[in-house]
Amino acid sequence: MKEGYTIKDQTRAHFITATVVDWIDVFSRQIYRDCIIESLSYCARNKGMILYGYVIMTNHIHLIVQSKDGALSDVLRDFKKFTATRILDLLQNSPESRREWILERLHKATFSHTRNKNYQVWQAGNHAEEIYSEKFLWSKLDYIHLNPVRSSFVAKASDYVYSSASNYIHGNGVLEEVTLADNPVADVLKSWTITRYNSY
Repeated sequence: MKEGYTIKDQTRAHFITATVVDWIDVFSRQIYRDCIIESLSYCARNKGMILYGYVIMTNHIHLIVQSKDGALSDVLRDFKKFTATRILDLLQNSPESRREWILERLHKATFSHTRNKNYQVWQAGNHAEEIYSEKFLWSKLDYIHLNPVRSSFVAKASDYVYSSASNYIHGNGVLEEVTLADNPVADVLKSWTITRYNSY
């Protein structure tokens, strides 16, 4: 893993990318997206995760997160471990036309990682980038929220259910536990960002 993408300060907010192995489009199905939402909600309520922004794409997720307890790596490890277990359970026990193909790919991914014996869901690492300024924070939120627009999933960022764009624009979203990054420094940037979202 590149030195520049490790979490050095466990107390600081970070921009995180978690990617499914082989870029498999697991999250093209709602049942798996809902698994991520439920897990983020649990971590926010019980694990000290502060979630400033997120988006769930078809094969990866972006988060801007912080740990109340200064243990961000532990929170992310537990989140990825739990969601991997839950996704595998759903794959094996719910209707899924791609079951055999996906499980075969997840199994092959373990060949290069001795830590996982049967299946590996997430790629190693989190591609963590420390949030070092308010401007950087809002640029990452902008990037996260416009991701579904750039992918032509929706016309406006706030129309995409599985992101925090609606929390910022309308004050609510499918995930209630989003902590809005509001402060006097960010207010000007926020109004610019919301204008951009609504113009797409």
